[in-house]
Amino acid sequence: MNTFSEVYQTLRRKNRGQYALLCGCLFFSVLLISAYAIIMRSPTVMRVLPEGGDSRKQVMMIFVLSVIGCGVFSLYAAMLFFRQKSRDTGIFFALGAKRSLVERHRMRELVVLSTVSCAAGIVLSIPFAWTVWKLFRLLIVDTAEMKLAVPLQALLIPLAFAMVMIAALIVLGYRSIRRVNIIDIIQESHRSEPIHAVPRWYGPVGILLLGGGALLGYLIPTFTVLVLHWYMPEALSALFYLPALVGMYMILLHTVVNGWRKKRHKYRDLIATSQMKFQGRQTVQNLLVMSLLIAGAYFGSFYMPMLGTGAMIAYDAREIDYLYHFRNDQDIPQEQEVRQLADEYAVTITDWTQATMLRLAVDGTEGIESDNGALGTTYETVYFNPVQSNLFLSASSYTALTGQEVDIPHGTLGAVYTSDGSDNYMFNEPPTQVTNTQSGEKLDITDVRTLTWESLCGHYVMNDEDFAVLREGLPDEWIETLCAFDVEHCDETYDFGKALLYEIIDRSGPEVELYDAWDPVEKQRVESRGEPYFMDPENLEVNGLVGIDYSQRDSSEFRMYWQYMPQFRVIDKADFVQTTGVFLMMFVFIALVCFAAVFIIAFTRSMTIAITGKQLYEDLRHLGASNAYLYRTIRSQIRRVFLTPAIIGTGVIWAFYTMILYFNDNRLSVQEMLGMLLCAGIIVGISALFYALYRMTLRRACAMLEISIDTH
Repeated sequence: MNTFSEVYQTLRRKNRGQYALLCGCLFFSVLLISAYAIIMRSPTVMRVLPEGGDSRKQVMMIFVLSVIGCGVFSLYAAMLFFRQKSRDTGIFFALGAKRSLVERHRMRELVVLSTVSCAAGIVLSIPFAWTVWKLFRLLIVDTAEMKLAVPLQALLIPLAFAMVMIAALIVLGYRSIRRVNIIDIIQESHRSEPIHAVPRWYGPVGILLLGGGALLGYLIPTFTVLVLHWYMPEALSALFYLPALVGMYMILLHTVVNGWRKKRHKYRDLIATSQMKFQGRQTVQNLLVMSLLIAGAYFGSFYMPMLGTGAMIAYDAREIDYLYHFRNDQDIPQEQEVRQLADEYAVTITDWTQATMLRLAVDGTEGIESDNGALGTTYETVYFNPVQSNLFLSASSYTALTGQEVDIPHGTLGAVYTSDGSDNYMFNEPPTQVTNTQSGEKLDITDVRTLTWESLCGHYVMNDEDFAVLREGLPDEWIETLCAFDVEHCDETYDFGKALLYEIIDRSGPEVELYDAWDPVEKQRVESRGEPYFMDPENLEVNGLVGIDYSQRDSSEFRMYWQYMPQFRVIDKADFVQTTGVFLMMFVFIALVCFAAVFIIAFTRSMTIAITGKQLYEDLRHLGASNAYLYRTIRSQIRRVFLTPAIIGTGVIWAFYTMILYFNDNRLSVQEMLGMLLCAGIIVGISALFYALYRMTLRRACAMLEISIDTH
């Protein structure tokens, strides 16, 4: 070797493992972030996750967690790389190389390595995302709307992430060379980052901060909306979760330094505990990131079990097998045609009930918003009469449909809830006046009573005489017909149900091609102020929505949001996965990305523990330590890397999810408890996978340290 370049190449070949670790971490981080961004920003997902909706906020929240986790993970790998490379730098300086020469070689190497790794991650993320999406469609659900398009703007997110990582690598590399003292450079690879004494009260105080911060972060935005009439900016509301993050950090510090059990044998785990303390800062940082990613992964994993459990229980709770309604100005199949269709499919209709419903205006309040820029949005509650419309049944029609005898006096309404007391967010405050928008006839309301019937949740019931008075002068577009019937062997009538559904859709006119939130009274009120109505089909795109389209009748958008979507039990149950396929795919992919990042971080951190402790284990072996002692020591360290974030991340998200469910309506319903039971099953399955990875990692670490595990 006659030149410094040849020396550099020789050292690079000798340290291939260090380069592979850095490149691998960068590659996987950018690959996961890129694939996530491609799925998240695809038109298919954006169409189903409307802007401002809770689902999109959840997706973005977990995406931010993933970016932070992968970024910290990559930076940690970079710092480890530079610590190991410090010996090479010392060798060059000892040979008389100038600092500028070492900088030039190092910077050129870093730019090439980081650029190639990040570019490979971005490029391969496209086939990776496409393969995952394709497998999902092949194995779980495949619908026409689930076509993955890759918008070029989605690649801007991973490109920005990659540029930040490359810049950070260059800065860290430059700092690693600019040290003045050559002894410091040579000793860099042996330097530890210990955590000094941590009081034992860190543990309980951390738990209090974690619980209090989660409660504070969740309830404060609700308080500001309900009491202060102020929509706090999301960035500001996120600050209230900081005590929870501090609490989690304190819990991890306490776990790494002190542990939670009072040890009878004080010195039994002295080596393992000391090693964890000597690398304490790095360890705690990694465990914190892993805990957050595990919480985010489970948050995504819980979405579909909770949604699916509630939906299936609600479908089974319906009292009617088939129910649909339509405006009277539409030519929709009624009893005779439906019975003929049923005969074609050998389906027996056991009963048929038909009722008339009126769309009438009600009074109430609405929040008028004012934009205050960076301070967020405030609103003022203003009374309007009318404010919106609702559907009304007569008491006799309600009795014919439900079999319930009801006494609805003059000037009184019955509001229909589900059996567990929920209104499915269909009602606002009780109205005090009901109005026929065409004739101007008004009815003062003195009382609103509670009725219970699953299939009619969200409807009002009024006295027959009041119903007849308010019907006078209403045109057909303000009157609707409700058809309800049962069949024999409902679960075997899927083909009939699908044929009837398509017939209803095909015979519905463009005037009812509307979102379920479209309201004619609200439209009149908004347009009277000279403003466009935001739920009109021509204005939906401006508000981040895609209009209802009869040609997309099997899409999630249509099935979930068409105002006149029938309630056919057999169809809703059989097509649930198809209807919610995009949601399912998105949240499953979120969980996969987060869990993949956790597994990679845990494996890398465990291997780092083995690499940095190799000399120590050799010294212990020469001092007479048995194989069993060495095995117990390395197992204790790696177990903490896997077990601690698993327990904290799982416990945090379980408690947080339970809190969210409870504060939604100040109770936990049967559906929610069953859904949480399914989520517990997911936790068991993921934990088993996590344990298998732990065992595999332990075997690799033992092989690296030449510790036999065959006897254990």
